[in-house]
Amino acid sequence: MAFSTGNNDDQVLSEINITPLVDVMLVLLVAFILTAPLLNNAIHVNLPKTARTAALDDKRPLTISIDDHGKVFFDKREVPADTVETELRAQRSHNAELAVVLQGDTKVPYGSVARVMAAIERAGISRVSVVTDSHP
Repeated sequence: MAFSTGNNDDQVLSEINITPLVDVMLVLLVAFILTAPLLNNAIHVNLPKTARTAALDDKRPLTISIDDHGKVFFDKREVPADTVETELRAQRSHNAELAVVLQGDTKVPYGSVARVMAAIERAGISRVSVVTDSHP
């Protein structure tokens, strides 16, 4: 596209309007942003199948139960709620690789379970499993 400068010097002023180019680039950028996360999930991998194996350690995990009244039990032994962390630290001092299985009643408020989970974390126990029922 050529424009004249207004004087009679016969100079042609050439300008390119880049607005449509910017519009196309923005559309392409949005398309790439939207499709990029899908590319990682689009890879299909057939994982190898193995026979079921037993756990590596023979030590039984500590089962912490919270009943529908909010009472905390360590392997069927009731523990006051304010001493859960100290009890866990004592258990961990005997077994550094202590694993905990946490099971809470469905009627227990979420805060009660969260307090026990926080005590488990503060006691330095990192191997925690939460038990749920697979049948609704």
